[in-house]
Amino acid sequence: MSLKSSHDCVVIGSGPNGLSAAITLARAGRSVVVFEAKARPGGAVSSAELTLSGFVHDIGSAIFPMAVDTPFFRTVALDAYGLEWIFPPASVAHPFDDGTAVVLYRSLDETLKNLGADARAYERIMRPLADKWPALSGDILRPLHVPRHGLGFAGFGLLSMWPLSMFARCWFSTGRVRALFAGLGAHSILPLNYPFTTAFALVMGMTAHNPGWPIPRGGSGVLARALTSYLESLGGEVVTSSPVDSLDALSPGSVVFFDLTPRQILRIASSRLPEGYRRRLERYRYGPGIFKVDWALDGPIPWKAPECSLAGTVHLGGTLQEIEFSESEVGRGIHPARPFVLCAQQSLFDQGRAPGGRHTAWAYCHVPGGSSFDMTGRIEDQIERFAPGFRETILARRVMNTHELETFDANLVGGDIAGGAQDFWQLFARPVASLNPYAMPAQGLYLCSSSTPPGAGVHGMCGYNAAMAALKREGEALARASFRGRQSRRWNRLLQRWCS
Repeated sequence: MSLKSSHDCVVIGSGPNGLSAAITLARAGRSVVVFEAKARPGGAVSSAELTLSGFVHDIGSAIFPMAVDTPFFRTVALDAYGLEWIFPPASVAHPFDDGTAVVLYRSLDETLKNLGADARAYERIMRPLADKWPALSGDILRPLHVPRHGLGFAGFGLLSMWPLSMFARCWFSTGRVRALFAGLGAHSILPLNYPFTTAFALVMGMTAHNPGWPIPRGGSGVLARALTSYLESLGGEVVTSSPVDSLDALSPGSVVFFDLTPRQILRIASSRLPEGYRRRLERYRYGPGIFKVDWALDGPIPWKAPECSLAGTVHLGGTLQEIEFSESEVGRGIHPARPFVLCAQQSLFDQGRAPGGRHTAWAYCHVPGGSSFDMTGRIEDQIERFAPGFRETILARRVMNTHELETFDANLVGGDIAGGAQDFWQLFARPVASLNPYAMPAQGLYLCSSSTPPGAGVHGMCGYNAAMAALKREGEALARASFRGRQSRRWNRLLQRWCS
């Protein structure tokens, strides 16, 4: 199919950020087309029957802490396009070997009841942040700028700078809450002694309470379809099975947005980019990958701690020390014997995911980037550790190593689900250090993927921020052109008077 079009804007890639960019542009009156290489839109937000007939699995993203109450998603009423959110009573549970668990409920007050001696410390940290999440998210999820909510943002920033290992030990006295925070911080996909790993724990904690960690009824693909339908209602177009291999294949004059990581951008647009910028993109670093398993189960996961059945997500890693060791091994290129495992159990709350009272489960662990090592046994050992008898419930499984994940979605380079390493430098300089990280130094080219701020997560803010930056830049260019036009007409009138 021809990629030539008469649209004002072209978006390459239909992940959540590509779709949010397209929606933002369409709402501003621009004509937009999105080209997607795969047969269906959504990127890593997709679902399918991966194991047995009737078992619906989320191929990529499964739980959506930031797809409800963030600056972009607040403005889109996706319920009119088939999206229904399900909020489990608890966002996350963290079990221990003694058969107990610590649980983050949506209710902060309910959560405090199971935190023991650390309840007061947890409340001091989390209540002001969770209460202010709707306001703070507008500052946290944007690139470097003067924050609108300076006092609240300063409080978040001062806590965020801590390495998680140090933060958990300084603020909490019990191993249970230290381990809970380690699990939240491990979402950074970094060793927990790195600066700013506490930022990830705080954001995960805030969203666990406000609004909670929801799942889409029917599978993650429903979210992608709702975003696509909303875009089409605005006049936008999504064209699937249409890979873009070169900018020369597109119509000249269109403004182009890349929902891609630097590696793909260099392949497609290298000839349009200045040499210095190309070299900076070539130095962009990708982080560890993941190894993922989906199961069709004969029954629910038989957790020793019954509270785990109240949570959509279960963090499996034991103590702070164990999680620290696991994540540091991944950082050194080692496959941990006892990996930190993120497990989702969507069918407990969405019965349509599996037939006849049966269930699905979804889990992954971190591995060195590009790994082909089979972590199935180690992941199942961790689940069996906290849920004896789990293996007896397995009817079928589907595993995906880093190479299979990258084949599924080219943005998952080496299995990296974050669009690039999220360490200190690349947390703020994504993909390069710039006051406007979305605008490329070539006319009409913009980045809008998770390789730009604020990075990983289904929040749509990379696309939204990129589109807003482009609209502002375009508006300023039009204003300058208008000013030059007015000046030119003024001098022409003066010249005419002088000649007459």
